[in-house]
Amino acid sequence: MAYPSRVLGSGQPGASATAICGDVATGLTAAGTNAATALALSAVHNVVSTTAASTGVRLPPAEAGAVSVVANDGASSLTVYPASGTIDGAASVAIATTKRRVFVGTSPTTWVSVLGA
Repeated sequence: MAYPSRVLGSGQPGASATAICGDVATGLTAAGTNAATALALSAVHNVVSTTAASTGVRLPPAEAGAVSVVANDGASSLTVYPASGTIDGAASVAIATTKRRVFVGTSPTTWVSVLGA
């Protein structure tokens, strides 16, 4: 991933820096109890601050090479659903409180993930 300051420093406008580096959404509140009712994510970097029990978020549609990061800063475990297909071969994955997960699209219906600290 590129750093926004470096993209801007090369003379690119702000909108180009966001398109290249990705946008950030903070203060998100998880919702719903399944893929259809979960909060739909639209940013590349997502910080979920409020997680009631059994609530979740839904990644955007997968595409090869796409990257999405989800941080759970809420009080409960966060369930992450794909828009369609699977994540790590399953219908959903969980992120424990204070943990982060990086998702990488490998096909139009498949995300793989790496759980971080």
